[in-house]
Amino acid sequence: MKRYLPLIPVVLFAVFAAAMYFGLKNDPRALPSVVVNKPMPEFSLAPVLPGQPGLAKADLVGRVSLVNVFGSWCGVCVEEHPTLLDLSARKAVAIYGVDWKDTPAEGAAWLNQRGNPFTRVGSDQAGRLALDLGVSGAPETFVVDKHGQVRFKQVGAITPDVWRDTLGPLVAKLEGEP
Repeated sequence: MKRYLPLIPVVLFAVFAAAMYFGLKNDPRALPSVVVNKPMPEFSLAPVLPGQPGLAKADLVGRVSLVNVFGSWCGVCVEEHPTLLDLSARKAVAIYGVDWKDTPAEGAAWLNQRGNPFTRVGSDQAGRLALDLGVSGAPETFVVDKHGQVRFKQVGAITPDVWRDTLGPLVAKLEGEP
């Protein structure tokens, strides 16, 4: 038994090294989502903007769209917003907004100040839809196909690079599907 004692540190180091190797190969931004490849949950949200319609699951059926979860309190959402405005202006894809954990007045003020890239914006003040979608923080964006199925979850800001390399090609592919 004594002759194996010097091997204990070597074995422990090998186990630690293997754990680090496999752990570092995983992308920490790639969070698994329970809603990907499943129907968008049923929901009907009150409007954020006075005089405008709210947002419901039925609004997403018939065309490929992005559902963007944001909040007036979210600093990264401010960074993402110019990209959303650009995509909206170019009519690259229909973008729907879910204002998370804000009052409608806070969300409306934020959109009035920065511009509104959304086809429709719903208020998820209680966070129920975000909970059903498994949102862990804002911004998060869901790519929804023509049939109302969630096909991808983007955690973090949509930047021009994210649109070009990930979301744009996926949207184009989904638009070509029957």
